[in-house]
Amino acid sequence: MLHHGFYRMVTTIVFIAAIYFAGAANAAPAATNEETPKTLGVVLYPGFEVLDVFGPVEMFMSLGTSKVRVVMIAEKAGEVPSGAGGDKAGAWSGPKVVAEYGFDNAPQIDLLMVPGGFGTMQQTQNAVCLNFLRERADKAQYVMSVCSGSAILAKAGLLDGKKATCNKQFYGLLTSNGPKVDWQPKARWVEDGKFITSSGVSAGTDMALAVIAKLYGEDTANGIAKGTEYVWNADPSNDPFAKDAK
Repeated sequence: MLHHGFYRMVTTIVFIAAIYFAGAANAAPAATNEETPKTLGVVLYPGFEVLDVFGPVEMFMSLGTSKVRVVMIAEKAGEVPSGAGGDKAGAWSGPKVVAEYGFDNAPQIDLLMVPGGFGTMQQTQNAVCLNFLRERADKAQYVMSVCSGSAILAKAGLLDGKKATCNKQFYGLLTSNGPKVDWQPKARWVEDGKFITSSGVSAGTDMALAVIAKLYGEDTANGIAKGTEYVWNADPSNDPFAKDAK
C-alpha cells in the first residue's frame, strides 16, 4: 500500500509540474526587436566632419554591441578622408576613416545617419549618394542627420513637407537645398516622423542621446551621458546658436 501510494504521489507531482512549465512556456514573451542588435549605418563621404560622426557614434557604442552595431558606409568601401578647416573641395586633409561597406553591399540599416562637413555641397550633386539615401531611408526605422547633413537629405527630397534644422552658421546656404522643407531656425534638433535632424556639429551628440532615450529609455541615455562625462542638452528647443541663423 505504501509503495502504491508513493507512486501515485510522484505521478501527481510530475503531472502538476508538467502543467506549470507548459503554462510558463506559453506565457513567456516572444523575442522582441529590442533583443536584436540594431544596425547604425553612418554614411561617410570625402570632407565629412569628424565630430559629426564620432560624437553620436560614441553615444551609440556606449550601449554595447548587444543593442547597436555600428557600420561605416561610403560610395565605395575603403578609406574616406575627413575635412579640415581651410581645405578646398577635392583636397581633403583630415583623418581618414575606413568604410567597411560600399553602397553596393551595405547591410540592412535600422538607423541611418548622414553627417555634415565641408564636403556636403559636393554630395548634394552626387546622384549615386542621393539615390542610396532614398532607397535606404525608406527601410530604416530612423533617419538622422548632423549639421549640414540635412541639406543632403533635403536635396534627395526626403525632407519635403517635414520640419528640419541644420547648422546655423551656414543656414541660408544649406536651407536653399530644400525649398519644400519646413526649416526651423531655432532648434537643437528636430524630429518629424522617422526623420531627426540636428543643428551644427556638437548638436549631433545631443540628438543621438535623444534617439537612445526613445529606443532604450531616458535612464539609459542619462547613464551614457554621465558615463562619458557629457553635459547633455536634452531640450531640443534650447538652441544657443539660433541667433546666427541667417
